[in-house]
Formats: sequence, C-alpha cells, structure tokens
Amino acid sequence: MKIPAIEHIFFDLDHTLWDFDRNSALAFDMIFKKYQIEIPIDQFLIAYRPINMEYWKLYREEKVTKQQLRRKRLIDTFKVLGADFPINVIDLVSEDYINFLPLNSYLIEGANDVLEYLLPKYELHIITNGFREVQNIKLINANIKHYFNTITNSEDVGVKKPNPIIFEHAIRTANADVDKSIMIGDNYEADILGATSLGIRSICFNYHRENLPSEVVQISDLKQIKNYL
Repeated sequence: MKIPAIEHIFFDLDHTLWDFDRNSALAFDMIFKKYQIEIPIDQFLIAYRPINMEYWKLYREEKVTKQQLRRKRLIDTFKVLGADFPINVIDLVSEDYINFLPLNSYLIEGANDVLEYLLPKYELHIITNGFREVQNIKLINANIKHYFNTITNSEDVGVKKPNPIIFEHAIRTANADVDKSIMIGDNYEADILGATSLGIRSICFNYHRENLPSEVVQISDLKQIKNYL
C-alpha cells in the first residue's frame, strides 16, 4: 500500500544506505596489517560489533563523549580478546579507523536502485548521528551525495537522534512539512521512535530481524521501499 502525501524522504546513512559492517571490516583489516595486530579479523569483529553498538547507544544518550566512544569500544574489545595496548596505540588505531573507514564505499544492496527510483518523485535528505569528519566523505566516495538536498549531522545540530530537536532542524532546513515527510532508517530507537515522536511517518529497514511493534512499517530489503513510495 502506497503511503500518501509524501514530498520529503529523510534517510539514515550508516546501516541503511552505506554498508557500515562491510566497510568497517575492510578498514580494520587495513589497520591490523599496518600495526601487525595478530588477531583474526573475524574474531575481532564478533567481539567488537555488540560493544560498538552499546557505546553508540550510550553516545546517543549523552552518557559518553565522542572520545570515550572511540577509545573504550576498542579497549573493551581487546580486553575481551585478551589483548592489551597502551592508550597511545589505542588512539592511533582509533584515528586511523576514522580515516580509513570512508575509503571503502560499499552500499547496502539495492541502495542505488531505490535512490534512482525515488529521486524524480521526492526531495531526499540525510539525518545522521555519524561523525562529521567522515559522513560527507562517505557520501562523496560512494557517489550518492548528489541525491540529497540536505544533510543534517548531529554534531552540527548539537543533539543526536532520537532527540526531536535534530528532526525539527532537518525539517526546517529542508523547508518540509512534518505531515508530508517520512524517515527511513534501521535503528528503531534512533530513527523510528525519534521521527514518530515529532509526528513524522517512518519505515524501518529491519534487516536485523528485530521483534518490533506490529504498527511499525518494516522492510527487510531496500527495494521494498517501492511498495510504499
């Protein structure tokens, strides 16, 4: 069923359009080779991913700083794996990770196709909690920046999704109306609850297969967006 009266579509970037997991794994592979870290990448990522997600949740909730997020997700992961590195090495790895991450530009399957489909019909926008210094490079290197009229970054606004202030800022910047807008993202808390708290309709890219409330419009493949828009 098509969702009526939509003029503006706001996308999350990481895990929704930009294949964060794949690009992140490639960045860590480059870093481990550079610093001769003798831990299998697959083993590292199994430990790292849930720790990283938890620290991002704390970051959204303003319980850790950006520096604490970047440091402690590595410290905690290495600790789980029985490895210990001095803080100067942790900081070097953290900095290189941020620099290496946008060098890889894989998108979620179907992203380009659905953006091409939507572009003639809607105004497209980005709302992201990702670090300012890398998000723009990701968009450029993945060759998708031209699809978006506005890019709202939490570091520029001063608050993070799901805070309604960032959605208000994005709506205002896009010169859009709440009742003619929709948010598409993978994170139920940040993207879906954040948007709906302001009355913005939403579609959850629920590739995680989370058990979400029945009223949430969900897709498991980006191409399914075409069923609704």
